[in-house]
Amino acid sequence: MSDSPARQRLILVTPPALDAVRFAPLLAEALAAGDVAAVLIGAAEGPGTAAQAEALVPVAQAHGAAAIVAGDTRIAGHTKADGVHIGSGRLDDLRLAADSLRPKRIVGAGGIDSRHAAMEVGELDVDYLFFGRPHGDTHDEAHARVLDLAEWWSEIMQIPAVVMAGRSLGSVAEAAATGADFVALHEAVWSHAEGPAAAVRIAVAALLRETEDAA
Repeated sequence: MSDSPARQRLILVTPPALDAVRFAPLLAEALAAGDVAAVLIGAAEGPGTAAQAEALVPVAQAHGAAAIVAGDTRIAGHTKADGVHIGSGRLDDLRLAADSLRPKRIVGAGGIDSRHAAMEVGELDVDYLFFGRPHGDTHDEAHARVLDLAEWWSEIMQIPAVVMAGRSLGSVAEAAATGADFVALHEAVWSHAEGPAAAVRIAVAALLRETEDAA
């Protein structure tokens, strides 16, 4: 049995407001550029989530990435998405989603702002805990509190952790250093000067270096 660290992977968060049809080629370009585990679609949980999911779920799945819809189990089911992200932080919402979708689909949890909240969510045996807000990359660096929670969880728990990086690709390394299974990116990819494909290539390389350094 190998003692080498598990490979860390990217999750891409779609912008909160977009023309889904026009955005689809950009998403395809990003996914084709490197290993991306999942795409979180409609993370603002607004009225545009259905249109985004209709257009983007097939794109994600065609490139081997899981399509996770934010906040709405009905949309996730209708679009044949791979799962749903419950970001409210409310345990009742998570229970309802789990009862509706599991075990066939992924149920992930966000809105976690403390160790106590994380432990409560973990007792529901969700598929991942998302530390940070999907559109919370307001600074170049990841938020220190988010990094602390992700590192603590990754050291003691088996349920995978997702950590939200900052708006700079330079934050990928510090996010990965928490030991989280997945690093989520938003602005760092979609606002990158050389385009989303270049951003994904840089981020994947950073994750690979982090894994090699930890070996």
